[in-house]
Amino acid sequence: MSPWYLYLIRTLDNRLYTGITTDVERRFGQHQAGKGAKALRGKGELKLAFSRLVGDRSCALRLEYRIKQLTKTQKERLVNGSLSFEDLLADLQKS
Repeated sequence: MSPWYLYLIRTLDNRLYTGITTDVERRFGQHQAGKGAKALRGKGELKLAFSRLVGDRSCALRLEYRIKQLTKTQKERLVNGSLSFEDLLADLQKS
């Protein structure tokens, strides 16, 4: 069973896209080539802003949902390290 990762991609207009995958480099390449999520197509240059190992697929899906509920400010804090990813993961595993 492959480990799953959560990642955030920054678009040229400074939006943050959240996704999960078993291979961050492959998936980021797909997004850059326009073969990934429709939300990122035609958005210009993409940058991988954040990625972390999260464990199994179930945990990754729940964490992706949780992070998508965060505000832009909270996501920026996650990217710059002032919001603890480990705390988010721990809170998720408690529930």
